[in-house]
Amino acid sequence: MRELRADVLVVGGGLGGVAAALAACRAGRDVVLTEETDWLGGQLTSQAVPPDEHPWIERFGATASYRQLREGIREHYRRWYPLRAEALWLREFNPGAGRVSKLCHEPRVALAVIEAMLAPHRAAGRLTVLLETVAVGAECGGDRVGPVELADRRDGERIVVTAPFVVDATEAGDLLAMTKTEYVTGAEACSEHDEPHAPTEADPQNMQGFTFCFALDYRPGEDHTIDRPERYGFWRSYRPGFWPGPLIGLLAPHPRTLEPTPRHFAPNPGDDPLGVVADQSKAAGDLDLWLFRRILARDLYVPGAFASDITLVNWPLNDYWLGSVVDVEPDIAARHLADAKQLSLSVLYWLQTEAPRPDGGTGWPGLRLRTDVTGTSDGLAKAPYLRESRRIKALTTVTENDVSLAVRGPHGVLVREDSVGVGSYHLDLHPSTGGDNYIDLESVPFEIPLGALVPQRVRNLLPGAKNIGTTHISNGCFRLHPVEWNVGEVAGLLAAHCVETGQEPHQVHADRDRRDEFTRLLERSGVERHWPEIKGY
Repeated sequence: MRELRADVLVVGGGLGGVAAALAACRAGRDVVLTEETDWLGGQLTSQAVPPDEHPWIERFGATASYRQLREGIREHYRRWYPLRAEALWLREFNPGAGRVSKLCHEPRVALAVIEAMLAPHRAAGRLTVLLETVAVGAECGGDRVGPVELADRRDGERIVVTAPFVVDATEAGDLLAMTKTEYVTGAEACSEHDEPHAPTEADPQNMQGFTFCFALDYRPGEDHTIDRPERYGFWRSYRPGFWPGPLIGLLAPHPRTLEPTPRHFAPNPGDDPLGVVADQSKAAGDLDLWLFRRILARDLYVPGAFASDITLVNWPLNDYWLGSVVDVEPDIAARHLADAKQLSLSVLYWLQTEAPRPDGGTGWPGLRLRTDVTGTSDGLAKAPYLRESRRIKALTTVTENDVSLAVRGPHGVLVREDSVGVGSYHLDLHPSTGGDNYIDLESVPFEIPLGALVPQRVRNLLPGAKNIGTTHISNGCFRLHPVEWNVGEVAGLLAAHCVETGQEPHQVHADRDRRDEFTRLLERSGVERHWPEIKGY
């Protein structure tokens, strides 16, 4: 069994894990970073989800290192792709001209930039990256986490890592369960935090649906129809009680009003990609499925460079909510994962064979599954897009009442003395395993409290992703890309700071002078702790 030692162990190589490792390495610490797939980047890469961001992201409301990531993605396109002159020097160039984000792009480009950001630390020997590696056990004594045992998924090799501080940046908070760190899952009861949209009774298995995303282009005159999926008959006829028709179809609830709302689908519509306004606060843009998460817009590039747009399928049609994969038996989790894949493949098959076309015909056989874009043989993303994780029982729990516009409207942003970052997104909960329809509520910009990153009991484990101290409801606006990066970056800096000063996170949080010392470190590192005055949110 191989043994490694580090100052900080980061388990999970998603956006939070990458940010944590990068921050700790920049602080001069030795780091071991693990990732269960062969791509670092999580939501942005192995899950293939373009960033969901607030409308002010180009000016403020993100850490300096997150901005480096975003600008690195743009620079990759400017340097290597044959852009039209009109697009080349656009400051806010949007490679895919998608409507979900001001920066829609291919997963591999984000991967290339992440690898470049980490490269100097790997060359210096400060960073060890273990791909296709998962945690399988951990020693726990009292209120501390000891060595963590890892397994290489390719050959079964076991590796034990000893580090004074451990960051759990896994997609589902896996290390919380292994280390017996107190956590919650699913929906809390209304009585626990007095949240207006919490259910009467707690339901730990009531979690947001997850999705296997995939990428498509369109080749008219060609036939790329996949084999009929094994579960197509089930998914084609499946109609949830709260849905206005079959799940696989172009009619779905409007997330906010829940009124039946038709979607539109037509590949390569010939729109003006330079005229796209990607601002969900003005228009959600999700009614046109092709344009919503388009990740490459062919008309931004010189004529003939690309025969088709590429769009990313993460739609109401392929959200899976028939069961959770968290805190269930492995065979049950495997069944739900397989069924979610069948749902996504069934959506594709329906698009190719039965979807209504504007000309009155049915089916788009020229739709081509881009296995190269996702880097998989089946064309689906390497990992499911999990919207909800185990969440630590933290010193501070962020609730709906802290972020809801309906609750905080007269008061505005909740200013937190221990703020370690900022974020903004509407409270966006997708249909859940408990049978809930969308819960989509307006919110105010928020500040991330340090207390939400500190477990109530365990002294040397920090959450570094969606597993911080939120509730089922407030997670709906904390789970997005820039906030996950912010959380991971702070976890990495806090672990490095504690190694250097001989302190523990609880001590930093509890003592005003120590906390001020740490927040000054955050500010020097480019972490925005408070919002400027914003009008009209």
